Amino acid sequence: MTEHHHTEQPLETGAPSGPPLLVSRAGRDPQRWGRVAQDGTVYTHTPDGGERAVGSWQAGSAEEGLAHFARRFDDLLTEAELLQARLSAGVGDPKQTLSRARALRHELLEPTVVGDLAGLTALLDDLQRHAEESLAGVKAARDQAKAQATARKEALVDEAERIGAESTQWKAGGDRLRTILDEWKTIKGVDRKIDEALWRRFSKARDTFTRRRGAHFAELDRQRVGARSRKEELVAEAEKLATSTDWGATASRFRSLMAEWKAAGRAPKEADDALWQRFRAAQERFFSHRSAAFAGRDSEIERNVTRKEELIAAAERIDPRDVDAARAQLRGIQERWESVGKIPRERARELDGRLRAVEERIRAAANAQWRHADPESEARVAQFRERVEQYEAQAAKARAAGDDGRASTAQARADQWREWLAAAERAVSSR
Repeated sequence: MTEHHHTEQPLETGAPSGPPLLVSRAGRDPQRWGRVAQDGTVYTHTPDGGERAVGSWQAGSAEEGLAHFARRFDDLLTEAELLQARLSAGVGDPKQTLSRARALRHELLEPTVVGDLAGLTALLDDLQRHAEESLAGVKAARDQAKAQATARKEALVDEAERIGAESTQWKAGGDRLRTILDEWKTIKGVDRKIDEALWRRFSKARDTFTRRRGAHFAELDRQRVGARSRKEELVAEAEKLATSTDWGATASRFRSLMAEWKAAGRAPKEADDALWQRFRAAQERFFSHRSAAFAGRDSEIERNVTRKEELIAAAERIDPRDVDAARAQLRGIQERWESVGKIPRERARELDGRLRAVEERIRAAANAQWRHADPESEARVAQFRERVEQYEAQAAKARAAGDDGRASTAQARADQWREWLAAAERAVSSR
């Protein structure tokens, strides 16, 4: 028997540890690994120094037969080396490699090749062990990836359930649920039953959010319909008030209408904008009319002040020495005074005071004259009594009309003439 010598280059198997395995190619020196007997039986050497039959060769010379069986060995070795190289490079499928390594190892139980059976067996055993370790690593990585994928989907479901149950950020919540769904589709490797259970939870959370959002916007729509109806009522009232001349009460009501408008809430946008334009137009129409009226009234008041200033100036120029002429002039001024419209209250007090001062001056002059003999005293007493009655009647009429200012002025005139009447009566009685 021929002694086995390994002279080939070592093959790096990629095993985690241990020396590289050396396997010789039989085709380079087939006589080293076997022989062909005269009857055509082909033998290969065994590791224990014996030999075993691996086939029969009848087609040609013994050398050709031995070379044929050696090439068959080299084919197995080449396949094993290729499997080992791909596995070591990380491009081989560990499961397929393990299956093929086991098949090749099984062929060597009843070999039909001539070659280094011990080396190839060791190589296949090492390849099988390496494939098993790689397969275990792949399984561990797959299990880890599955756990991570499951954990991620569980986290997404938890977030979706929080959004579905609690969120009132309707746009942001809806956008986030769509983003979760997009990410969900990219996560693979979760066990089917677990994945289906998580999907049911996610779908329920999304449906809950959708129902809550729908209910929210349905309530908003209901409120907006109510707001629209209420604002239409407010607009109708505002448009009726737009032509009012009851300036104080109407201005106060417009302020109330504005507060009610804000409290009514939002109507649908298009209707809300249109109603607001109508409301503002009615409001502006009223306040524009009021401003114009106030401007006219202020102008009239200024004219009234000027007229009373002119009358008081004329009254203050009256010469009280001619009592009858002074009284006649004063009566004319008083009659025109009453026909003048309203003036500011503070100016009315000032000007009325100045007029009363003129009246007092003329009354004092008349009293001084009454102290002398006066052939017309009786007639004057009757005249004064008539004037008292006239002014008291004017005061009563003004009070009935609710014009307190005119009533006060007329009553003051009546009181003055009553004083003059009393003085005239005293003058007559003292003669």
